[in-house]
Amino acid sequence: MSTDPSFMSNFALVLTGFGGAFLVALWVSLVVWTYRDIRTRARDPLVQILSALLVAVLNIPGVLVYLILRPQKTLEEDYQHTLEEETLLQALEDQTLCPGCERRVREDWQVCPHCQTRLRKPCLHCGRLLELPWNICPYCGTVVPGARKENADLDDALRDLNFGEEKQK
Repeated sequence: MSTDPSFMSNFALVLTGFGGAFLVALWVSLVVWTYRDIRTRARDPLVQILSALLVAVLNIPGVLVYLILRPQKTLEEDYQHTLEEETLLQALEDQTLCPGCERRVREDWQVCPHCQTRLRKPCLHCGRLLELPWNICPYCGTVVPGARKENADLDDALRDLNFGEEKQK
């Protein structure tokens, strides 16, 4: 069985055409992929164009150089990381600090266990914790003893103390 030389040359020509078309398609797809990838990693248009040109001129070696030089994180990943950091910092800032030693204290503590600074006082009527400067309990409305009363004179203040009744008993 003999093969026709023109058939073999036509077959080689077709294979070369398909191979060339594949290489051109690969080249174009690498340039497009590089451009899309750098757009997710950098905002600078000059960097985007230079990255695409690097791959367009150097083809596969250009892709290798691009993969070495490209930023590790995408803009979205960087944004998510920034949000996580801000959330952690906000959580740390929201924690209550002792005014004496500036260590973290809990909301339900009356005294700092580190420096013994008084943090809160209990309401004498309902027992809930009040901030030190509060003159009235916001939970039950009881006035804190010793709180300053508006428009009160000395006689009213002394009358409320009931010194005479306690001595008589």
